[in-house]
Amino acid sequence: MRGRLIGAWAFAAAIASAATASAQDVKHYRFAYDQPRNTGYSIAGDLFADKLKELSKGSIIIDQYPGAQLGQEPQILQLVKAGDIDFAIVSSANTATISPQAGVMSLHFLFRNEAHVIKGLADPQVFEAIKTMIDETTQGLHVIGTGSQGVRHIYSKKEIHKIDDIKGMKIRVQATATEDTMFPAYGAQTVHMPFGSVYTSLQTGVVDAAENSINVYLVNKHYEVAPVLSITEHEANNALVFISDKLWQSLSAEQRQWVLAAAAEISAKEPAKAFELERTAAAKLKSLGVKIVEDVDKRSFTTIADPYLDKLAKELGPHAEKIKNLIRAIN
Repeated sequence: MRGRLIGAWAFAAAIASAATASAQDVKHYRFAYDQPRNTGYSIAGDLFADKLKELSKGSIIIDQYPGAQLGQEPQILQLVKAGDIDFAIVSSANTATISPQAGVMSLHFLFRNEAHVIKGLADPQVFEAIKTMIDETTQGLHVIGTGSQGVRHIYSKKEIHKIDDIKGMKIRVQATATEDTMFPAYGAQTVHMPFGSVYTSLQTGVVDAAENSINVYLVNKHYEVAPVLSITEHEANNALVFISDKLWQSLSAEQRQWVLAAAAEISAKEPAKAFELERTAAAKLKSLGVKIVEDVDKRSFTTIADPYLDKLAKELGPHAEKIKNLIRAIN
């Protein structure tokens, strides 16, 4: 009897030891973004987490931190560079705060339509050019994928049907050279502020308008203080998926392949899903009584914007010019 008890205890101890070792083999990594759940960013996070868990057989778990829990996008980028955040998805516009040439992705009317955005973000040559741009212009992080939150439109308390309607308006924009050139060219004034301050600024009149994709406008309830959405489609709302160099250097060759394959899942699938969200969001906004102006005269905007495409890309630098040319060449 005593021998059997000792044997049972030994077996139980061995099981417990194996369980502890197995638990220690599971690594948790932080994936941050500044938008809430139910946005293109959370779609990206879910695709990445599910694929990485599958490929690693459960040894790599992604913990998502949505809604700017770990900071607004410029802060998130700095934390990734420092190795304090493992993964993040950040707009290409805000990426320009660490790599100014990333502003090329914010060129107005660079993309012709939804299909062009989806195809462009999945294009291997475009991705390689973006990856090279980040690797050669900044340190501490690497691009591993691309994403989208649809295209951007202007929202305010007034309807915008043509470019003359925004003249003199104070518009909150992302802090890029592209935005600071284009909106003044349209006759508007640009204002920079963290995304989290946009609601109050619209409410109090610090700004007259802001611009973003439809679902972002919905989930952040900006329609409560700016109840008119004008479909300008002036800019693709692109995003880049990052890994910290600190984590990248610590991974084995096999783990790196898992990470790249999971990120490729985002590039291939997330943009189309993001545009589906845009359509769902538009229907929801209409049911809430939001005025959606669909008959915007885009030609009044493109007449001014088109000559800037080549000029701004060239001024940003050789990486930006190459990316612009690759995107424009996609049919």
